[in-house]
Amino acid sequence: MGRAVSLAACALNQWALDFEGNAGRILKSIEIAKGKGARYRLGPELEICGYGCSDHYYESDTLLHSFQVLAKLLESPVTQDIICDVGMPVMHKNVRYNCRVIFLNKKILLIRPKISLANAGNYRELRWFTPWSKARHVEEYFLPRIIQEVTGQDTVPFGDAVLATKDTCLGTEICEELWAPNSPHIEMGLDGVEIFTNSSGSHHVLRKAHTRVDLVNSATAKNGGIYILANQKGCDGDRLYYDGCAMISMNGDTIAQGSQFSLDDVEVLVATLDLEDVRSYRAEISSRNLAASKVNPYPRIKVNFALSCSDNVAVPVCMPIQWRHHSPEEEICLGPACWLWDYLRRSKQAGFLLPLSGGIDSSATACIVYSMCHQVCLAVKNGNAEVLADTRKIVHDETYVPEDPREFCKRIFTTCYMASENSSQDTCNRAKLLAEQIGSYHINLNIDAAVKAIVGIFSMVTGRTPCFSVYGGSSSENLALQNVQARVRMVLSYLFAQLTLWTRGMPGGLLVLGSANVDESLRGYLTKYDCSSADINPIGGISKSDLKNFIQYCIENFQLTALRSIMAAPPTAELEPLVDGQVSQTDEADMGMTYAELSIYGKLRKIAKAGPYSMFCKLINMWKEICTPREVASKVKHFFRMYSVNRHKMTTLTPSYHAENYSPDDNRFDLRPFLYNTSWSWQFRCIDKQVSDLEKKEEISVVKDVED
Repeated sequence: MGRAVSLAACALNQWALDFEGNAGRILKSIEIAKGKGARYRLGPELEICGYGCSDHYYESDTLLHSFQVLAKLLESPVTQDIICDVGMPVMHKNVRYNCRVIFLNKKILLIRPKISLANAGNYRELRWFTPWSKARHVEEYFLPRIIQEVTGQDTVPFGDAVLATKDTCLGTEICEELWAPNSPHIEMGLDGVEIFTNSSGSHHVLRKAHTRVDLVNSATAKNGGIYILANQKGCDGDRLYYDGCAMISMNGDTIAQGSQFSLDDVEVLVATLDLEDVRSYRAEISSRNLAASKVNPYPRIKVNFALSCSDNVAVPVCMPIQWRHHSPEEEICLGPACWLWDYLRRSKQAGFLLPLSGGIDSSATACIVYSMCHQVCLAVKNGNAEVLADTRKIVHDETYVPEDPREFCKRIFTTCYMASENSSQDTCNRAKLLAEQIGSYHINLNIDAAVKAIVGIFSMVTGRTPCFSVYGGSSSENLALQNVQARVRMVLSYLFAQLTLWTRGMPGGLLVLGSANVDESLRGYLTKYDCSSADINPIGGISKSDLKNFIQYCIENFQLTALRSIMAAPPTAELEPLVDGQVSQTDEADMGMTYAELSIYGKLRKIAKAGPYSMFCKLINMWKEICTPREVASKVKHFFRMYSVNRHKMTTLTPSYHAENYSPDDNRFDLRPFLYNTSWSWQFRCIDKQVSDLEKKEEISVVKDVED
């Protein structure tokens, strides 16, 4: 009796609406899977058209081109003698579904629509798709003519069914269904399904991977079985980075682990497993077997094909492994760097320009670019032909081979320190030293002439000259003069991005990188249309505390000693006059709160869904050892005032790598007003009343203690 089955899970770097490229990567993954002996191949969610098509799903073109690619896959000799499971949108009875199309030898076996749609955070699947609500029900789907001509089928099964091969039974889940409380694998497992598959479009968030791994392993721990998860990888055209992490699990153990971050466009994970191990595992779980005897059966699609060979007793099977998780610092080092690489090569630009201030945020951004250069050189060294070809296109040299990250960095990365009369020599030196150590092409320039020219125009028109508060100016004058410097830097960034390579006799332009972190964005501690305005921002979803840990990681792993002095310096915008040549302005003093506090406010506001009153109630307990209720109230009120006053800035925020679940990104993730009643009168009165009540209780308690 055949027992050993070989199964493949694929992580593909698909690109929204890149039908030709997507088809090529799918075919390549099938070819690799077959070459490794797999008899079943699973790909990521909506892999034919790309997951991130958004409102393009409304277009009939997207459906048409998806079927055209499907026809190409069905016809290809590569797809013969292996069950192929691919993802695409399908219209059934004028309703659009997110589907898996499973086929074998030019015949479609089943179209399985998604049952539970992802509709929280970054996901809006209910906007474009309808969930299949007919449990264990199958209908006839009438195929379009371009598919009929290939398969000879007029109709195929469409709905919630499982596949019964000659030797086992397979059931499908699609991404969100694994995360749902009533996941289909529970009932499918009770009905005798031995292999569960999950095609995902799951994005990277710091510290998230362990949750996905635990869900997969727990799916097979209670019920037994084999679980295969395939996932999208790379930047498909949006703020998200899909982090691969294909995996295969059996009976609660991880059997095979794919890479979480890599520059490989196609990664195929294959494992050979013994079905008898599933059957023996289930045999002794009496509670499972009792439930299985009463389960409502699934429709079974009979498949005249076996996943095992008749004579494979001697075939070696894979053994459990320990999952290797990246630290958060490694995730910051790798994830945003891979995202930047995809954005660079697909935008067909020649590199990046970064305003490098000598502070933690811009330095962290520079380190991520340096990490990208490391990964590119490593991928080329390991024989990745696609990365080499992309590199040569970027540098416009068909013979170039990137070997040294610093040398490659010099070609594609320009850093620019833009000094003003308020800048210190220390930050200038720190920026220059870091640029030398990572190898970037570094520019020092002074913006004072531009600032004076702009202020001079204002003075000429109005007859008034603003001055900083240290020289007797009002807060309005002080803020305006800071903003002029910040906005001049943005204008100069784009000018140098467009023309720097031209001055060096090189073709192409540069993408401008932003470096505002998630905490500053939440608080609104940035000038609208300053250097936070850029083409993309790799750290816009990362907290200040995580960035500090990442900087320490870079000191230790990249030997960037220049970062030590950057870590030691207090964060400052350097927009106000120096005092005795030293910086007098610091970020935390300006903000009226620490970065550590900001992270807490952000998590409570977004993840815990806390308004001002709820946040106050939570913090009086969290901070009871360090703050009185009145002090907590003052802090909460100040945060919400500043947050609401500055919320309008989020509407223009540079697209950022999504890395935190408390991101304030207004465009997709954090949907809230940008015009508030900033007095929060009702909410703050509730807080004040609670403070008053708590203080009265405290007074009564003190009196009692004295009397006793």
